[in-house]
This record gives sequence, structure tokens and C-alpha cells, in this order.
Amino acid sequence: MSFDFDAAVSAPFRMQPGLRRLAPGAPQLTPLAPGSRHLREKLAVLSTFADQALVARPGFDPLPALQALCRQAAAEHPHHFQYRGDAVAVPALGVRLAGDAVQAASEDRFSTAQEVARCIALQAPAWRLPALLALAFAEDLAIVDAAVASVPWMAVALPSHWAPEHKVGLGFAQLHAPVADGERVRQAGDALLRLVAGPERWERFVWTVTDQPRLHAHPRRVAEERWAGGLDRAWFRSERQTFIPVAGQQQAVFTIAVDVRPLAEVLDMPLRAQRLAEALASMSPAVLAYRGLTPVRDALLAWLASR
Repeated sequence: MSFDFDAAVSAPFRMQPGLRRLAPGAPQLTPLAPGSRHLREKLAVLSTFADQALVARPGFDPLPALQALCRQAAAEHPHHFQYRGDAVAVPALGVRLAGDAVQAASEDRFSTAQEVARCIALQAPAWRLPALLALAFAEDLAIVDAAVASVPWMAVALPSHWAPEHKVGLGFAQLHAPVADGERVRQAGDALLRLVAGPERWERFVWTVTDQPRLHAHPRRVAEERWAGGLDRAWFRSERQTFIPVAGQQQAVFTIAVDVRPLAEVLDMPLRAQRLAEALASMSPAVLAYRGLTPVRDALLAWLASR
């Protein structure tokens, strides 16, 4: 999932934008194959809780941004995603969308093509292209509008302990109001949005340690009692976030690639355990509480020291 552990995990830990320029030609989207974990979870969410994942501010027009996203997808992955005006095809999933009409390459009711097509057909016509994009790629998607410093549109099936239906349309400072020690990010909000909606391309990384193994971590879908299983259920949750500019619109498509892996699997080099321990040790009490790490901080540091 292109998460850069060595760049993202550092001490002292600080809540900050952490933007870096993308290398020319670096991919911003990750194709999904039939049966992949991201596809399975996204299908479950969009088939059941689409009203919590596909959300927009009333009256907002996402078409220019969706067109920019389709062009980016077709340029990056021409064999996976094909874009011809009002027709989009994803051969690997066996699905084609022409206007509002969904077509499946297989007639087998239990095939991936039929399952994806049924999920897309469940959505209102305006959401069928976003649903197909969400299922074709691992990334969750949002549209950043620098003109009004807000995020008026989201297709987010795998949120990290936040509710898209409650966040859509809010200003940048409101979106980040709950973030512990996030004053630096909130103050830089307007300038950051202008930057990522400009001609250059940017990426950033976010991470935490969690007891929740699912990619889908909507607050209404995770266990209320945290760390009941102790460190035997420690997972490393990461996000690679990038921005695809929308020419002439003061907008960018915000991509969020979520991954969750067993913590021990991520720490495949001794120096990584040390870096993670130093970052955790430097977190403020507010950040530890915000991330749900207060109950296991000391035990986690001892476990990391043993590695």
C-alpha cells in the first residue's frame, strides 16, 4: 500500500501536515483484484451502509473532479481501468458502466462481476460512478474544495474511527477539531488546501497502533471496549494520502489508502521497533487518549523494547 514507515514514524511525535512532493509519475491509485480484502470490505459497506459512506453537501457538483480522477486512473492503470467519455470499464472485476447502466461480464450470480454490479446498481444514479471507482481501487476518495476550505464530497468506505456522514461539508478547522494537539494543522488549514489544490502533487502518511483488525473502522462498527484482548490483538493501521489536482476548479481529489497489518509483521527490522517505541514514548497524554492507547502504552513500550 506504499506506506513509507521510515518517513512516517519519527520522534518526537507531532501532529503536523507532513506533506511531501510526489515523485514524477508516482502512482496514486492501487488496483483491486477479485477476492482482495479491500474489495470484500468495501462491497460489504457499500451494499449495507452506503448512506454513511457516499455523502455530499447538497448542491455540490463533483463531475469535474470525477472526470479528473477517471483520467488519472486510466493513465496510471490502462489495463485495469478504461475511460471513454460516459463509459467506464474495469475488466479485472468484469464490470462496465455506461451512463447509469451497469453491465456484468459474467451471468454467474455468485461471480465477482455480478456482486460488484449489484452493489453499484443499489446506488442512486449519481453515485454509481463513484461506487465503481471506490470498488476498482483500494483508496477511499474525497473532494477538497480550496475555494471554501471544506470537503464537500466523500466516498469513504473504510474510515479510521470517524463518521463521513457527520464530517462532509464541514470547514477544515471543524473537520480537525477533535484531533489532539492539532492546533498547528488547524491554523494552517486554508493554506494547506490551496497548496494541495495547486498544480503540484503531494502525499502524506498517518499511522496508529490499534486493537481493531478491520479496515472499516466507522465508530458505529467497532467494539466499545478497547484492548480487551491485550497486546495479542495489536495491529498497525496506516494511511497513505495523496492529492490529485482538478484543473481550473481550486479542487483536488483526496485519496486515502488504508491498510491494517499485525504489528509484529510490520516490525520486520529491529530499528523499526525502536523508532515506533520512541514515537509512542513522546506522545502527549492527549494524543494517547485520542488514539485509544492510554491503557496499553506501558505494556506496548515494554513489548517493543523486547524486540
